[in-house]
Amino acid sequence: MTIDKTDILILQLLQENAQLTLKEISQKIHLSMTPTHDRIKRLEHEGVIAKYVTILNKKMLGNPLMVYCSITLDKQQKNHFEEFEEAIKQFPEVIECSVISGSFDYMIKVIAKDMEAYNEFYQKKLSDLQSVAHISSSFVMSEVKNTTVLPL
Repeated sequence: MTIDKTDILILQLLQENAQLTLKEISQKIHLSMTPTHDRIKRLEHEGVIAKYVTILNKKMLGNPLMVYCSITLDKQQKNHFEEFEEAIKQFPEVIECSVISGSFDYMIKVIAKDMEAYNEFYQKKLSDLQSVAHISSSFVMSEVKNTTVLPL
């Protein structure tokens, strides 16, 4: 698939505001509505646009505490990785999970309403997983930058 400058303009506009109308997008990129629509549909169909979402304000919804947890599994075996990943997918408190290199196996991003709620998650869910050997928690004191906009 080839992405040209017009596609990039469309993607930049949609990343910043996915609620823009087709008319607004076509006006901003100086293209009529039909080719603009066709381009957006092609970008969706080919998977460049994965999905449209609404980003919520976690603080306003009562979940201001954010914690990054570095996790080491007890054994580097396929079944331990699978068990851990399946369990993590079931925890609504975990909003991101990545396999990482270095001293740890995974990095997860957890949100909670307060330290007590995080401690309950830590003790009753995360540390209860058989495959987990070590957890290191880092508490976010302040966010300097938080964006979903990818550089294009």
